[in-house]
Amino acid sequence: MEKMEPIDTLQRWYPGGSHSFSVRLHSSSSFKLSQISTSFSNIFTENNPHVYFIKEHNIVAPYKIERGTMEYVFELDVSGKVEGVVETLLQLHRASCLDKLGDQTAMITAILQSRLARTSFDKNRFQSVSEKLHMECKAEMVTPLVTNPGHVCITDINLYFQPLNGYPKPMVQITLHDVRRIYKRRHGLMPLGLEVFCTEDDLCSDVYLKFYERQDRDDLYFYIATYLEHHVAERTAEGYTLQWQRGLLSNYQYLLHLNTLADRSCNDLSQYPVFPWVVGDYSSSELDLSNPGTFRDLSKPVGALNKERLERLLTRYQEMPEPKFMYGSHYSSPGYVLFYLVRIAPEYMLCLQNGRFDNADRMFNSIAETWKNCLDGATDFKELIPEFYGDDVSFLVNSLKLDLGKRQGGQMVDDVELPPWARSPEDFLQKSRDALESDYVSEHLHEWIDLVFGYKQKGRDAVGAHNVFHPLTYEGGVDLNSIEDPDEKVAMLTQILEFGQTPKQLFVTPHPRRITPKFKSLAQPSSYNASTADTPVSPGEESFEDLTEESRTLAWSNITRLQLHEQHKIHKEAVTGIAVSRSGSSVFTTSQDSTLKMFSKESKMLQRSISFSNMALSSCLLLPGDATVVSSSWDNNVYFYSIAFGRRQDTLMGHDDAVSKICWHDNRLYSASWDSTVKVWSGVPAEMPGSRRHQFDLLAELEHDVSVDTISLSAASTLLVSGTREGTVTIWDLTAATVLHQIPCHSGTVCDTAFSPDSRHVLSAGEDGCLNVVDVQTGMLISSMTSAEPQRCFLWDGNSVLSGSQSGELLVWDLLGGKIRERIRGHTGAVTCMWMNDQCSSVITGGEDRQIMFWKLQY
Repeated sequence: MEKMEPIDTLQRWYPGGSHSFSVRLHSSSSFKLSQISTSFSNIFTENNPHVYFIKEHNIVAPYKIERGTMEYVFELDVSGKVEGVVETLLQLHRASCLDKLGDQTAMITAILQSRLARTSFDKNRFQSVSEKLHMECKAEMVTPLVTNPGHVCITDINLYFQPLNGYPKPMVQITLHDVRRIYKRRHGLMPLGLEVFCTEDDLCSDVYLKFYERQDRDDLYFYIATYLEHHVAERTAEGYTLQWQRGLLSNYQYLLHLNTLADRSCNDLSQYPVFPWVVGDYSSSELDLSNPGTFRDLSKPVGALNKERLERLLTRYQEMPEPKFMYGSHYSSPGYVLFYLVRIAPEYMLCLQNGRFDNADRMFNSIAETWKNCLDGATDFKELIPEFYGDDVSFLVNSLKLDLGKRQGGQMVDDVELPPWARSPEDFLQKSRDALESDYVSEHLHEWIDLVFGYKQKGRDAVGAHNVFHPLTYEGGVDLNSIEDPDEKVAMLTQILEFGQTPKQLFVTPHPRRITPKFKSLAQPSSYNASTADTPVSPGEESFEDLTEESRTLAWSNITRLQLHEQHKIHKEAVTGIAVSRSGSSVFTTSQDSTLKMFSKESKMLQRSISFSNMALSSCLLLPGDATVVSSSWDNNVYFYSIAFGRRQDTLMGHDDAVSKICWHDNRLYSASWDSTVKVWSGVPAEMPGSRRHQFDLLAELEHDVSVDTISLSAASTLLVSGTREGTVTIWDLTAATVLHQIPCHSGTVCDTAFSPDSRHVLSAGEDGCLNVVDVQTGMLISSMTSAEPQRCFLWDGNSVLSGSQSGELLVWDLLGGKIRERIRGHTGAVTCMWMNDQCSSVITGGEDRQIMFWKLQY
């Protein structure tokens, strides 16, 4: 029987206790303290033309208003001195009497800060007497529509929050060892929030704190992050992208993580997680997920799905003065969130709408009606919330038996009407989840991500995608600190929070597609088709890797069990290249000592040593048939050596500086050089030594700005990746000899590069100690891991990496988990080159210690 604001204020300030006092409300002429007696009976009188009844008889319903002279009595339990409670009540009343909203806000803030300053965290609440206090500060716990002030304390073991009013409980305690994720947050457009999760995939966090000082927030974040470095791998949008592409995360999980990274939180209705409409058919009796026509076009925002409506909006947009916007309302706002959640959060809706539910015909009555209005309505462009893809049907069912009004047709608003293809609320959610995880959505979800979290969110690309909202909805759209008038500042903040906010931008380049299984999909052809040979194949068509896929998978799952089998020192300087015959009996190595050596694995003896010049050899490979070894040299040449005849059979003088790396495929040689080029040659060497020297034809010259240190070919050899001395990774389309992407990946020399087996990703290792994963389709850097030292070479299967480090260790990396799984002692100097057999069960490494080491997997 009180206005919402005073009750809310009392709940925030005072916990329950042993003392109580009664309050008598009149509609008389003044508000004053009439009496304070020893029995704690206190009478207040208030001049009010009407009285609001909120949750009368503990029933959630629209607020009841009565007018006239009335008198009511109620009691509040308080701890401590009643005089302090009454004094605070009077202060709050004086604040409410101020004319300007800005002045009211300032006075209430001052009252709050004064109370916080007079209290401190109760250290008797520590779980253990041995806990060591790290820091203590003031903050507020954020929940929907309400923030609860109190004190934050962090020790070497726990994070605590103690609310001033003891609500919802006297202490919130989180063990640091249980923390899995932490995020800095914007709250009220200010960088003051911190959200803590103790689970990996949950929708809601364990605590959301808003600090009064940014430094307090940053200090607490740094302390927890430092603790987590030793327990949990840091997660980034790019890291989640790699996990999603590789199938480790579902579409639902991935969207949930992107929302979290983009400042969306279930504790903040102004930034509630946003999910897409994916189904566009709400009239059929069956939901056909094999039909592309079942789905919404994910490449367009909701406002652009209806062509006729879009044309009207564009006409208005073109006539509009700057700043222009296409849509007058947003796709996510507190009103839209509560529109969906009114059946489980009715009190929030009543609070937001001055004690009333919306008009019955505008309520969330039907899935089909809501979708139709989003397609046709002049101002309705809303997306969905994650509950539509969860497993809790409560928001669809009027289990609280709320009186939500009567529609024009006479029917009462009750449960949400489901589409014909849903037999029950549970069935609706299950089929919605199936649709979200369907092949069509998996192949097109990146297009929606570009609109909401990515490069089409702002600027020219947003205009081109018809994705422009009001300027106030974007991060940085207004600088509140520059507004001096307190009333104007409060009004602006209120408008921004209630109108809707665009998520923080996570990607500035096109988002990569998900890697789909090896069958024809329903997706439209991709605009990226530089390598059709590298795309998934149809049923019945076996890829080159299918025959050994099972053994490879088993081997890589056990790669941490590599054990040194034998080692041999056969060179006088660092080993630079390794090639092995198909039978595995002969091992060919090059070295900076300028020699090519042939080592017998069976007899464990050196069989041949060949010198082509007095300069270092940089790499080697075996041509098909195992009859010829090719070596590249720092003397600018490439040498062809006949194994059968034991002689050099050809020399290609193809560069103006050292040749750093060579590759071979289908009678084509690819050579990288410090002269800043990669050259593609056609032809075969002479069949016999002494015969006419073959003239190699230069087919293409791929020019770089600086020296090229490494190259690698995709599985079908239609793509090439190069790494330069200045840290740039370039992906080339060899069918047109053009650059697809040029990515500045490293701060120093790129030591090694390679495509994943499916050619969807490129991995690069740099002098800076980083391992970086780049998406081939978009050129986006989607994962980066760092070690304390350079990784000189590596092998990988797309998920795990075996790298050779500067110190001589072999490191096993879990790219999807974002961590180093194992360190294996190896060479006494840097590991410089690596080779692995087709079954991935045998590895050979070469190092600066002049040794070659033979490794075997121990299952």
